Amino acid sequence: MKLFSKIPRIGSILQTRCTINVKKCLMHGSPSSAHQNQRKSRTTVDPEDVYRHGQLMKDWWDEQGPIKALHSLNLIRIPFVRDGLVQCSPDERHSAPLKDKKILDVGCGGGVLSEGLAKLGAIVTGIDAGQDLIELATEHSKNNPKLANNLPSYFCTTVEEHSQERKDYYDAVVASEVIEHVMNKELFVKACVEALKPGGKIFVTTPNRSRITQILGIFVAEYVLNVIPRGTHQYDKFMTSPELTFLLERNNCHVELTYGLIYYPFSNRWELSKSQLLAFATQAEKLK
Repeated sequence: MKLFSKIPRIGSILQTRCTINVKKCLMHGSPSSAHQNQRKSRTTVDPEDVYRHGQLMKDWWDEQGPIKALHSLNLIRIPFVRDGLVQCSPDERHSAPLKDKKILDVGCGGGVLSEGLAKLGAIVTGIDAGQDLIELATEHSKNNPKLANNLPSYFCTTVEEHSQERKDYYDAVVASEVIEHVMNKELFVKACVEALKPGGKIFVTTPNRSRITQILGIFVAEYVLNVIPRGTHQYDKFMTSPELTFLLERNNCHVELTYGLIYYPFSNRWELSKSQLLAFATQAEKLK
């Protein structure tokens, strides 16, 4: 009981944001002024998160490095996307089940998910607000022999800008471990849906906003076990499954299913779960 009596105090510590010097962001000025300016311009991008993720660039493709959990998540999220787009029995599957499916990977970072989807034949477009990570993703894909005939395309841009250029274009939009970093979630969901064809699917994975996630997903994972880089998540930017469902339905989508996600740090393994306390994966269809 003593541990849980300290939860509010832990929560207040974790929600205190550190002021950092953003050297590489989309606008000039301090992070606080950047936040104010971005709210006025209604953009989804948080320059602090762009900078923070850019600092991980040199270790991005180390599968046992600081973002190893993101690499191992591919074993769950790639089949999740595949099965949501192509319904067939395991016996009918072939090496390129996503052939000719146009997929937008929002917040692609260094391309971990983009490459995984491209290996299954998808025509992948990866977008990210970090120029350095886009350059890393482009270079890594070129050096991957398994992608020689199907390279992803990468662009340094925001989803709200990209969706204006490619409205009703993609068969699927994937926002995996991204929405918990954006500033304007309503605009983010709206832009993702705008890029989808009618009948297309959107796939979202994200931590759940719960006290369990605050303790295990932030305090323990980032500050005790160090399996996730410190400062990666801010609790007040998390959302719940009902909140995401509301935004999707408000933007002409039907939520088809939602799974819980559980991460086992000592074995670096993810699995689907009935419980959504820690994280969840949602699939929705854009109505025709």
